[in-house]
Order: sequence, then C-alpha cells, then structure tokens
Amino acid sequence: MTILVTGARGNVGRRVLDRLHAAGHDLRASARTPDDLTVPAGVDAVELDLGRPETFDTALKGVDSAFLYAEPAAARDLFAAVARAGVRHVVLLSSATVSGPAAGTDPLALHHAAVEDALAASAVPGTVLRPGAFAGNALGWSRAIAAGQPVRIPFPDAHTAPVHEDDIADVAAVALGDRSYAGRTLTFSGPRSLTFRQQLAVIGALLGREVPVHELTRDQAVEEMGRFMPPPVLASLLDQWSAAVDRPAEVHDVKAVTGRPARTFEQWAREHLDAFAARN
Repeated sequence: MTILVTGARGNVGRRVLDRLHAAGHDLRASARTPDDLTVPAGVDAVELDLGRPETFDTALKGVDSAFLYAEPAAARDLFAAVARAGVRHVVLLSSATVSGPAAGTDPLALHHAAVEDALAASAVPGTVLRPGAFAGNALGWSRAIAAGQPVRIPFPDAHTAPVHEDDIADVAAVALGDRSYAGRTLTFSGPRSLTFRQQLAVIGALLGREVPVHELTRDQAVEEMGRFMPPPVLASLLDQWSAAVDRPAEVHDVKAVTGRPARTFEQWAREHLDAFAARN
C-alpha cells in the first residue's frame, strides 16, 4: 500500500514523510520540482503540481492513501484524478479558519473551504485536518529579535493557541494509518492560548533578555506588511487579530488523536532558539 505525501519539502509534509518512513510504510513523495527533493532511502520522488492537472495521474498511479495540501485552483480536477487512481483515503491539510466567525468572507478561510468542498463533492473518503495558527509563524519575528530591535506588530494582545508543526504531522500520520478517521474533520490547536506579546515574552525568557514590542496601527501594518503580503491575505490576518484582542483562543488538544498532550509554544521556541539568537 503506497502513501503519497505532497509538499514533501514543507514544514509539515516533510515531518509526515519522516514519520511514515519510520513506521515502515511504502511511500511516494511529491513536489513541483522533485529533483530538489531529498527523501529517505527507498522513497520515490515524483512531480505533482496541485495547480497543473496534467501532473496528477502519473503521480497518483498505484497510490492507496494521500496527504494533500489545500490548493483550490484545480481541486476538483485533483479529486477526480484521485478517484480514477483508486485512492482509498485522503488526509487533507486545511485550516481552522474554515470554521471561524468570518469564514464566509475571510480569504484564507475561503481558500481552504473551496478544497474541502471539492473533497466532499468527490467520491473519495477523506479526513480533514483543521489546525490553528502554526507556532512557526513566530519565525517572522526572528530577524528583529536577533538584531536586538523591537518587534513591530499590530494587535500584540491578540490571542492564538499556536500549534507545533510536529503535532500537525503526528495527527496526519495517525489519520493516514487509521481508516476509522475517514469522513471526519479534526480541529486542533496548541495547548494554551497566548497573545503575541506573551509569545514574545517566552522567547525573551529563553534568550535571557527582554524582547521589546512596538505596536503598529492598522494603517502602519498595511504599509509595512503589504510590501510582502497580498492585500486580501493581509486584510484577513488583520481582521482575525483585531477580533482576537483580549479574547483567548479556543483550545482543542491533540491528545484525543495522538494519545499525548500537545507540545507547548515554549518547547517550540526552545527548539528554534538559534533563529532568534543575536548574530555576531
């Protein structure tokens, strides 16, 4: 039984691949440019571009289960190809924004919902994963922290419950190995709601120094963050953060799936502390 892992170079996809390889599964890894993939011994690397239907059939041939990312452009074509290939189970990495309060207008939620809808409309049994905010988003602060500069952010008192990417991969690996999860949607988060200010305090405590915060107005955030982020995505994030100020995030522990408590943000920060350390 071959399991296809898409996005095998990504933070989550690579972790899923490594877990399944350690468990002895027959694997196929895919990417837009498979020549750039470094995979464990015995794992085939194939081309699969989720926006190009002509790459689907070859990559899916002989696949029994698949771990997929959300890419709406050709989602219905993708799941038609999945059905043609006889794939028996799909685990789709989606987002908790799909069930958020602004899901009907939020561009991020609509992006993921479109793929969930395509999966639901197909004949393919699937498990949908809806993690909350990734702990790895904090790496966006690393340059300023390493340089000893204030972290410039809007809405520093907005809450999230950051989820460790290893927990996302653990949930995906469990779902891929257990067909009883087919047809279910799994929403999960980190173990604790933390504001951005509190997350920065955790990093500062591990570094042994204070991390100063410079609060941006929304207009300032649009000007600064808009240099590297599409306007609809930025507007979506700012709306989410504005609504989350002084409102603790809902916590959905992964323990019900993985059998152990979720990893903490402090653990994530400790594992990635080199990214925040001062440069000599």
